Amino acid sequence: MTIYIIFAQIFIEKQKTIKNMIDVKQTLKDSEEKMEMAALYLEEELNRIRAGRANVAILDCVRVESYGSKVPLNQVASVSVPDARTIAIKPWDKKQIREIEKAIMDSEVGITPENNGEIIRLGIPQPTEERRKELAKQCNKIGEKVKVRNVRADIKDKLKKAIKDGLSEDNEKDAENELQKIHDKYIKRVDDLLAAKNKEIMTV
Repeated sequence: MTIYIIFAQIFIEKQKTIKNMIDVKQTLKDSEEKMEMAALYLEEELNRIRAGRANVAILDCVRVESYGSKVPLNQVASVSVPDARTIAIKPWDKKQIREIEKAIMDSEVGITPENNGEIIRLGIPQPTEERRKELAKQCNKIGEKVKVRNVRADIKDKLKKAIKDGLSEDNEKDAENELQKIHDKYIKRVDDLLAAKNKEIMTV
């Protein structure tokens, strides 16, 4: 009877170990998804920064009053870039041109719209040298908020703790190496995004 109890206890302990054991593959997949989200966040934020070239992304924050509710600008008008310094907005319904104009004025876009009764145009002003430097600093600050390194640190801690729950040191080391590769890939992506934006700002 005692032998059965001992075997039962060993079995229970093994089951606990299996239950607590980290799923390395899923953990690495989760880490990559978090880093991907961080990179996408950076890309979206950088797109909103007006660098002197026409970019429709600066209008993403604009919400237009339409039939009693606020909707994104691209739901009530077509938005295009006819040249490097102009954004053209053509309402689906001409009657909404005033509402669209007001929405742009009330937003953080910071450009006074002009319209000819059919199309609203936004002329993108060329930034001064000082303004370009400010924009570059702004981009770098946004880049600092991107938590790719934090994700790596959190997952590394998780892997280290998993050794206590039965993960072998060899598996932990392999997982850590794979994590480093994922981290390096996204750090490069972040650096490339920042470099491209800074180049855009400084060569306007």
